[in-house]
Amino acid sequence: MASQSTTLAYFEDMWQTQSHATFIASVLEGTRLALILDRTIFYPQGGGQPADHGWIQDVHQQLKFCVEDVRIRDGVVYHYGLYCKAQEVHEGTDAFSEGQEVCLYVDQDRRVLNSRLHSAGHLLDVCMQNLGLAYLEPGKGHHFLDGPFVEYKGSIPATELESTREGLETEINHLINLGGKVKANIVSYEEASAMCGSKLPSYISKEDKPRIVCLGENFGCPCGGTHVADISCIGKVKVTQIRVKKGVTKVSYCLAM
Repeated sequence: MASQSTTLAYFEDMWQTQSHATFIASVLEGTRLALILDRTIFYPQGGGQPADHGWIQDVHQQLKFCVEDVRIRDGVVYHYGLYCKAQEVHEGTDAFSEGQEVCLYVDQDRRVLNSRLHSAGHLLDVCMQNLGLAYLEPGKGHHFLDGPFVEYKGSIPATELESTREGLETEINHLINLGGKVKANIVSYEEASAMCGSKLPSYISKEDKPRIVCLGENFGCPCGGTHVADISCIGKVKVTQIRVKKGVTKVSYCLAM
């Protein structure tokens, strides 16, 4: 088991899909094999965003490890998958060696799609505020291709659900058409609070240095995921449904592919 935390290289560059790293160790968990590296551009599932897929190769492209899932525990990122031969593999090269340099390749199409979905979910938060619904507190977000949604604590009257849905759809596509750069920075608690309109979740302590993502000139929010480079890259969004149940408002959406 690795004791050193994995450097999250995607924190520095959310759009990098090729990189290098040093192989640290392999971990076999039942029938699942995981590789541990000193740093990674692979996003581990979490925060409502699915994991990156892709592959890891040696610099000579003789050995290839297909990454099918990525998770993080106690600061260590685990790349789950299996070895497959990239070319004719020579004897003794059926697995990476400790300290070996490896090349990382993230499935770019999947990364872009996941980033579009994630950014769209965050932009819905902005739209809720713009429509005068700031009293609804953002909660769980599910930014998977299969049924993305954002939940808010609080209710919208049943008679206003359809008009709110139409308003959100109009507003989010208006903001997408306007565009705006997306930035992510790790800052002090004080800076984070200012960037987020003095509204930081209680789980962030004053000693923390949270990563804050800002979409254009709008207020930011704490987020560890990947996003588009510009709001315009999200593409057209359809707000498919708004439902209220037990004091929670669920806004479902999808991308116009």
